[in-house]
Amino acid sequence: MYTITGNLDFILLNIGYSELNANWNWKNVYSPFARIYYVKGGEARTKIGGKLYTLKPDHIYLTPPFTLHNDECDGYFSLYYIHFYEKAVNKESVFDKYDFPVGIKAESLDLLLTERLLKINPERHLRNIDPELYDNLPNFSQYVADNNKIPPHFIIETQGILYQLIAKFFETAKVKSDNKDSRIISGLKYIHENTDKDISIDQLADIACITKDHFIRIFKKEMKCTPLKYINLKKIEKAQLLLLTTDISIRDIALELAIDNISYFNRMFKQHVGRTPSEYRSEYNKQQIFGNIMD
Repeated sequence: MYTITGNLDFILLNIGYSELNANWNWKNVYSPFARIYYVKGGEARTKIGGKLYTLKPDHIYLTPPFTLHNDECDGYFSLYYIHFYEKAVNKESVFDKYDFPVGIKAESLDLLLTERLLKINPERHLRNIDPELYDNLPNFSQYVADNNKIPPHFIIETQGILYQLIAKFFETAKVKSDNKDSRIISGLKYIHENTDKDISIDQLADIACITKDHFIRIFKKEMKCTPLKYINLKKIEKAQLLLLTTDISIRDIALELAIDNISYFNRMFKQHVGRTPSEYRSEYNKQQIFGNIMD
């Protein structure tokens, strides 16, 4: 059973309020950043894992990072939106540990907390509503600059509010390992904490105290993919975050992931994301051409 410790580190990217009219429609959104929405009015829908969820007023919704989803709206829709990420360097992300509910009924305190978060973080709203135009390095650099301007007491309060909002989802969250074979849990933890290392299946089998072939069979049954594919997935997720949040060269990112063959890294990245690392970074570095659509 996992426990929550004091080392959670959530970094706020955006907070804003928006009133939309059938212009919140996006396909195949797959971001390294997490999202919380507090719906004020109207109605919209989000599709995650083949299941359609209706976003209703006076509810709050959480979309974890690296969650493929579609958003759609065909009428009036108003919401507070919060974008953030967890700073998890060589440690398990809370999103690797838990399955969170998509939406929960809000309480009056949740609205007050969201409004307070907006008040102490002015000018952190999105300048446009296209995810491909705000999930990028130039915008992230601006977020970092904005964070550096915030007084220390507001930084602490911002973290506290994010903790309180996430805590609402913990009430009904489920530990992912609860339904998994105990022999692979330690292996998963090792993968999550060592994406900067060259992880072998032999190592994971030794950690599980079973043979390599037996470990592979159990892993495929529990995770619906091979251990190697899962290792590569977690490395690519880290690469995506580094591509959008740093100016580290692609070669150095590959080395950061213990991959010394840049051609192999490019092929592996494209296999998972559909684009090469350079294409991914350049596509998300587009200029903000839509202006202040969400003002």
